[in-house]
Amino acid sequence: MLLPSVVLLALFVYGFIGRTVYVSLTDWGNDPAQALATNPIIRWVGLANYHDLFTGFLQLRFRQELVNTIFFTLFFILGCLGLGLGLALILDRNPRGEGLWRTIFLFPMSLSFIVTGTIWRWMLQPQGGVNQFPTVLGLPSGTFGWLSSTDSIWKFDWNKLPLLTAAVVGLVLVWLAVRAARTGDRTRTIVAGLCAALLLGWALFVGPNVKLLPAPELHGFNLALIGIIIAAVWQMSGYTMALYLAGLRGIPEELREAARVDGASDVGMYRFVIFPLLAPITLSAMIILGHISLKIFDLVYAMAGPDNTYTSVPALNMYLTSFRQNQFALGAAIGTILLILVAFVIVPYLASAFRSEEGHA
Repeated sequence: MLLPSVVLLALFVYGFIGRTVYVSLTDWGNDPAQALATNPIIRWVGLANYHDLFTGFLQLRFRQELVNTIFFTLFFILGCLGLGLGLALILDRNPRGEGLWRTIFLFPMSLSFIVTGTIWRWMLQPQGGVNQFPTVLGLPSGTFGWLSSTDSIWKFDWNKLPLLTAAVVGLVLVWLAVRAARTGDRTRTIVAGLCAALLLGWALFVGPNVKLLPAPELHGFNLALIGIIIAAVWQMSGYTMALYLAGLRGIPEELREAARVDGASDVGMYRFVIFPLLAPITLSAMIILGHISLKIFDLVYAMAGPDNTYTSVPALNMYLTSFRQNQFALGAAIGTILLILVAFVIVPYLASAFRSEEGHA
């Protein structure tokens, strides 16, 4: 019964993933004369395309897109979790017209990112929309370029990327080691501690001497991303609200009453009883939102267009590289990097879920 599904999954998912990885290790499309040939001459080049993306002089746009993705993911997740939790807490108090409000908050989620992007692009036009709202109060109109700003903040040198990555991963491993020590898991404590020590040692003594580029290359958070982040949060915060509201409604009233009997204030009850019980929902929401943000394409395309490098993301670059420039190997390399980023988000969650199921069994 499962064989047809397994065969289709193996062919149309994992087969295509394998084909994409293989193409990324070739030079298909690097020679314009061979890109669209009937029988193109394709040579194996190994990791040359990946090396070019991270250190090549002409791939500055891709490196800025990776930075854009990191900032977009961070603020998108924080915005959706914060706004969604706030709306869920309000609705959990059973306000008048709760059904209507719930429908209003969930409505943006029913729209596609293309529709959302078109609406918000109209609203964020420099000469209209949001910038004209202060005139209603008798104030001068705004001048901020929501989607066209070229200013950026929090800049850092791309050459520091290995150092920053090693430091961040090392600190995460330290946190995992401390957490494993508290649960009494000695093996995980030792493994995570040794890996953290190696990474932090490398970051301290070797990382400062590693140079990816011959000259400094500054990247940062482009302010033009703010409008796209607002639109994305507007659309997906209703989804996190629904998750949190289901979690709040699933908490037994007996726990709340017990906390009140023990003298807990409303703040204390939420801090020590309700929020810890919502932790699994928060993790699930972070995984889903992180997956969406890493492969975001249509919202950026609709709001800022394909050629705005200040708001571009890797998925958009992959499309342009593959189907406008016909550099199929380079586009496949970008797609593979996106797959790896998504795997970093999803695989640990799946592993944790499987371990939990085995523990319950």
